[in-house]
Amino acid sequence: MRLIWLEPDTPFPDPEEALQEPAGLLAAGADLSIPRLRAAYSQGIFPWFSEEEPPLWWSPDPRMVLQCDALHLSHSLAKRLRQIARAQNAGDYSTVVKVNTAFTSVLRACARPAHNGQPGTWITKEMQLAYEAWHLLGHVHSIETWVDGELVGGLYGVSLGRMFFGESMFSRATDASKIALAHLVWFLKNHGIPWVDCQMYTAHLSTLGAAPVSRQQFVAHVRQHTSMPDIVWHPGTLDHRGILQP
Repeated sequence: MRLIWLEPDTPFPDPEEALQEPAGLLAAGADLSIPRLRAAYSQGIFPWFSEEEPPLWWSPDPRMVLQCDALHLSHSLAKRLRQIARAQNAGDYSTVVKVNTAFTSVLRACARPAHNGQPGTWITKEMQLAYEAWHLLGHVHSIETWVDGELVGGLYGVSLGRMFFGESMFSRATDASKIALAHLVWFLKNHGIPWVDCQMYTAHLSTLGAAPVSRQQFVAHVRQHTSMPDIVWHPGTLDHRGILQP
């Protein structure tokens, strides 16, 4: 099999045509326009490439997925979440999870190179501009952990229909991104969204309950659930019940 080159008007090939090595590389080329991105995500395809490369489009097999009912909270994280909930019930909002109040800050924090000596980020400037534009149209969202008025962690992702596609997380304090993820999962469950796409396997995601599913199963799920009506997002605060308050 050979890599497929996309011209601006070329539709995506069937995800089953993705190369085995590198795992799940489906096509190259085209652009990061919002219609192209929407077409990709609704077929279980996502972009991932470096600054010096053209857009590369992927559909790995297997696919890493967090089923919302399978979210695993460690003893220490569950204890921290209970402490946050009790504090908020008592009127103490020193730790709070917000939605869409600092999207660009979350995106840029996720885009910074890791502190472990690894080279640059896959969230290129071109990708940042594309997802900022999509955010303004209401389909890309940030979930943010704030402590004493400071943004200390969070994540961002794409919401289409009854599907959420997780993109990247960052943390500047212990469990900050996990706190955001837990609140997101509670919110998604309230809206009938059963899966969070995690794209590729990592040991970190596995500890949170994510597990692989076949490409065929994933694509079928995505095509069904992205065709459903979108849920309502707005800037606000997520409480421990997964309710988004203004």
